[in-house]
Amino acid sequence: MLLELARWLQGLEDFFGLFNYLTFRGILAALTALFLSLWWGPALIRKLAQYKGGQPIRQDGPQTHFSKAGTPTMGGALILFTVLASVLLWGDLRNKYVWVVLAVMIAFGAIGWYDDWIKIVRRDPNGLKSRWKYLLQSIFGLIVGLYLFHTADVPAATTFYIPLFKAVALPLVSITFVAIAYFWIVGFSNAVNLTDGLDGLAIMPTVLVACALGVFAYASGNAVFSSYLQIPQIPGAGELIIICAAIAGAGLGFLWFNTYPAMVFMGDIGALALGAVLGTIAVIVRQELVLVIMGGIFVIETLSVMIQVASFKLTGKRVFRMAPIHHHFELKGWPEPRVIVRFWIISVILVLIGLATLKVR
Repeated sequence: MLLELARWLQGLEDFFGLFNYLTFRGILAALTALFLSLWWGPALIRKLAQYKGGQPIRQDGPQTHFSKAGTPTMGGALILFTVLASVLLWGDLRNKYVWVVLAVMIAFGAIGWYDDWIKIVRRDPNGLKSRWKYLLQSIFGLIVGLYLFHTADVPAATTFYIPLFKAVALPLVSITFVAIAYFWIVGFSNAVNLTDGLDGLAIMPTVLVACALGVFAYASGNAVFSSYLQIPQIPGAGELIIICAAIAGAGLGFLWFNTYPAMVFMGDIGALALGAVLGTIAVIVRQELVLVIMGGIFVIETLSVMIQVASFKLTGKRVFRMAPIHHHFELKGWPEPRVIVRFWIISVILVLIGLATLKVR
């Protein structure tokens, strides 16, 4: 929106040409989302508390969580609103990838909102039944995969790349591309949701991964950088740095209220949407495997649940004291802030490893 105004003003004053730079608009997007979050946050929290939008607490969870009963949830709406506002202000609205990612964010956010609404109104910690949630996620995931495949402008946009090996590139047919897109979008949507169990645990890794994906998007959209780094060149992908920056700014703003002890919880409305957005961006810039590395915390949390369920069904025994794995460490006696910060540290390390693959090819 403001980009179009700046382009018109550039004819009157060269200064406004600065807005053509992705990095400059990315900084503005991050700052805009951050300030909007800090501005709107208190009002949203008061409104959620007024409507008794408290998070039900699992009775089989750590006893330290019982004191959190009644803390407002659905705070992820703050992230989605500020990201949307920031991107509409600073993004190039003629770019198809911008609209694809925003559509994913809104669609998965709507699923999460309905899930949270059931938890609040019916006081049911389980929320929307898993089969219906998964069905809705699957529908949107498949639609996005099909759209990206059939609107691909270059062969690189539908090729599977393996990091560390510059000569390994596997062209994908429709069914394999859609399957990969589906699993990454839906998978990371649920993975972030599983991670969102402690104050600030999920949002900081999300911010870190979004920042790193912004680097990949910027490089992939630039012919010079993509050629030098030997990564796939995806025309138009650079504009996704605006969304990544907005997520980073909105995430930090949300963390202001979500840090321990949390004043508000993200809820499924935020977790499902942010995870799906990360998966979608990774698919667009063809860095699916790198996302698995950088989002390793989300992957580990998901695997811990899968291992726990499989072990209990097959042997009747539990591998962890409780899943997801962050609860296991709580039940071992780790204070909640220690679990959170140590997981953040691990996330920083994994993101740096993912970024290192830009040069190791």
